[in-house]
Amino acid sequence: MNTASDLRFFASADGDLAYRDTGTGDPVVLLHSGFTDHRVFDAQIPALARGHRVIAPDVRGHGASANATRPFRWADDLAALLRHLDAGPAVLVGVSMGGAIATDTVLEYPELVRAVVACGASTSEFEYTDPWVRGVLAEQAAALGAGDVEGWLTAFLRFVPGKHRTPDDVDPDVLRRVREMALGTLSKHTPDEENHHVPLTDTWSRVPKIDVPVLAVNGALDAPDLIADAERLARTVPDGRSVVVEGVAHYPNMERPEVFEEIVTGFLRGL
Repeated sequence: MNTASDLRFFASADGDLAYRDTGTGDPVVLLHSGFTDHRVFDAQIPALARGHRVIAPDVRGHGASANATRPFRWADDLAALLRHLDAGPAVLVGVSMGGAIATDTVLEYPELVRAVVACGASTSEFEYTDPWVRGVLAEQAAALGAGDVEGWLTAFLRFVPGKHRTPDDVDPDVLRRVREMALGTLSKHTPDEENHHVPLTDTWSRVPKIDVPVLAVNGALDAPDLIADAERLARTVPDGRSVVVEGVAHYPNMERPEVFEEIVTGFLRGL
């Protein structure tokens, strides 16, 4: 388990952004899912750092990074960090929200990106259509509106097993870790807080112009619309491929870390 002393901080134009930076070699950036932080990659950071420089930031408003006080874009934050660290072009590996950040960044700053691994994600222009997912999101919104933190966490954690499993089917330590990270990020915010995030638009018309290798990784038990959109990303770019991790949903890197690491390291070797 890493500690707070492992974190470094980049003084962005709107507060300090936290990140880990370890290992040497070609840079690999690990981008976490929404409401979590860089610790989603606790297993991958040391494994990948044996042969690469691994940078694992906390996205703005998550973990130890500052909340936004003015409009911002994910891709701009990441580009500023990579330039600060002189770490581009880098391979971007993202899970869920992190995968969307990776894709957005290669669209906006292609010179900083060598390749993309998007796990359970495509671009940030994504709308959930699966009824089960929309139901869970509605539960989260209702709990948040009522100030019911435990209710929100219970609903949020349903994404770990996914639609086809129950929490009893998941390693309790994975659930504990996701819960701890989500609670930490949630505690940084208030229900009436303004959302300063500025989404990218017109992303899919630009996806065919992505000229770096893209790998889509999906948990076989993840939401069908997420899987379909990630596979669409892999089909639409000139150099794309996809792979499925059996028996897991939205967090294959946490539930089957050895398999996830084998997929990513194999992809890296082929670059």
